[in-house]
Amino acid sequence: MKKYIFIQILILIFSFAVNAQVSFDDYFVKKTLRLDYIQAGDANSSVIYFEQMKCEPYWGGTVKNLVDKFNYGEYRLCVNDLSTGKLIYSRGYSTLFQEWQTSDEAKTLPRSFYETVVFPFPKKPVKIELQRRNRDGKLEKKFELNINPEDYFIREEIPVKYDFKKTHDGGDPNSKVDIVIIPDGYSKDDMEKFDADVKRFMGYFFSCSPYKENKNNFNFWAVYAPSEESGTDIPGKRVYKNTIVNASFYTFNTERYLMTTDVRKLRDIAANVPYDQIMILVNSPMYGGGGVFNYYSIVSSDDSYSDYVMCHEFGHSFGDLADEYWTSDVAVNDYFNQKIEPVQPNITTMVDFASKWKNLVDKDVPVPTPNDPKYYNKVGAFEGGGYVEKGIFRPKFDCTMKSRSRDNFCPVCRKALDEMIKFYCDK
Repeated sequence: MKKYIFIQILILIFSFAVNAQVSFDDYFVKKTLRLDYIQAGDANSSVIYFEQMKCEPYWGGTVKNLVDKFNYGEYRLCVNDLSTGKLIYSRGYSTLFQEWQTSDEAKTLPRSFYETVVFPFPKKPVKIELQRRNRDGKLEKKFELNINPEDYFIREEIPVKYDFKKTHDGGDPNSKVDIVIIPDGYSKDDMEKFDADVKRFMGYFFSCSPYKENKNNFNFWAVYAPSEESGTDIPGKRVYKNTIVNASFYTFNTERYLMTTDVRKLRDIAANVPYDQIMILVNSPMYGGGGVFNYYSIVSSDDSYSDYVMCHEFGHSFGDLADEYWTSDVAVNDYFNQKIEPVQPNITTMVDFASKWKNLVDKDVPVPTPNDPKYYNKVGAFEGGGYVEKGIFRPKFDCTMKSRSRDNFCPVCRKALDEMIKFYCDK
């Protein structure tokens, strides 16, 4: 009994420590410190190399919830006050590199990827640490660096200033979710089309739950950065275009996977406005897109399913929602370790189902849940998801994270997204 009470006390202490937030004004000013680095390796190894630091003019993030309360992302950025060791900022995130490591190419060809992390600009010296999950799900230190905010090697210029517009005004950027939309493959002559496309995609976004119920909790910004040419790269068809952030279909040799590795240019353009999330709109009629948690989301402009793709991919980049399908071809192999519980909120291996959505399952719904029509509108645990047919379970028979249906997030996904919105918008 005493042992049980002691354990409960430890849990309470840990919970308090996680939930205790830091006073922004004690440690930060409302600018952004951006750390750029190179991550290189192959299927079995990786190394992080420092590239540069930049001071950007705005901090668009929350000024209240500085310490991350979620356990999402394959990586974690930790910022500690150097003199006391106190954790003053943290965020989970994922990268395109870690996806590539599970591809066939990574087995034979080493590669490097340009990556970035951002955090509020510190008033005093800090130590930053980049951690990554190992195969068992435990976070391990991959890189650390002491940063003096007075360091004259912290660059302060924005390479190119572009016109921008706040296309939806929910209020103060520090208590809203700020989404910056960046064009790719829109030439100077296409800027009117980009403007119309931004309005159209905001309409898609705000017609989808839980975003439509939280319309006043979002800001949208559009940055009018033109490309030299219209369109985008389609390597499988030997089509190549000179565009501003160099997006391309056939990422990892998967036709519909539309991504960019030019993260440096992407961040430079985004720095024209305060932002939390980057969304890239690619001027193309071809089906495709992508999204990586706290990295960016991307969608083609004119496919008949572009509305669905935008909401689906933003689910990845904003809420760390996992794909719930398993029948489509993907570039990754053995992506989830089925011996542990995945961190994504909408899939489970049943290793620790109680930590997921078990409390949302009605008593009359069996777990695992049969693919029986009488359960299709119920929350349960349906087998199939995370790119595999067996061993990974999803909350509902169908969902925006499973099939091409825009306003169809299941209750578990909606809850996860709603909690993330509240985290950003808490005052």
